[in-house]
Amino acid sequence: MPFLLNRLCSPHVTQDSRDSAGQARDNRRTQGLCPWARYADPDTLSDVNQQTATPQLHSTERTFTVLLSPTRRGARLARLLAVAHLDLWGLPSESAAHIVAELATNASVHGRVSGRDFQLRLSVHAESQLRIEVTDTRDDRLPVVAAPDPLAESGRGLLIVEALADRWGIVPGPVPRKTVWAELDLVP
Repeated sequence: MPFLLNRLCSPHVTQDSRDSAGQARDNRRTQGLCPWARYADPDTLSDVNQQTATPQLHSTERTFTVLLSPTRRGARLARLLAVAHLDLWGLPSESAAHIVAELATNASVHGRVSGRDFQLRLSVHAESQLRIEVTDTRDDRLPVVAAPDPLAESGRGLLIVEALADRWGIVPGPVPRKTVWAELDLVP
């Protein structure tokens, strides 16, 4: 991309546009005739990236929120994104990955409404607590923790969430939504 932008700013170099060392002068970029040339400089982009990333690195709260389709693929993507962000933040992700997988699967199976997505939100408070929230659009179907039939193939998701999370619960509303959340205490 930088090469393409540089080519657009100076499509050809003539003999009289070279400096004393034989290098091509970039008069259009230095004189401001090519307004997008400043974006082609990698130093400029890294400066911008550092400026935008710096406030978040020093913050005591980090969040990640994404809308996903209520399908098996969306539930799988929720787990993969959660693991990627927790690894990026330097936090353990094994228990959180299982919790996200169960809550996202419940949202895609039991909370599915055609044409409406579910939301995954991860937040870390003061580097000591991870909160996982999955919001779907079926407030009429609240999750129930019950011992399933021993021969049943499903029905154990919330038991897994209950075993792995330090705290979990359900927040109804606003209509037509509900949020199932789980919290993990982060041990240093």
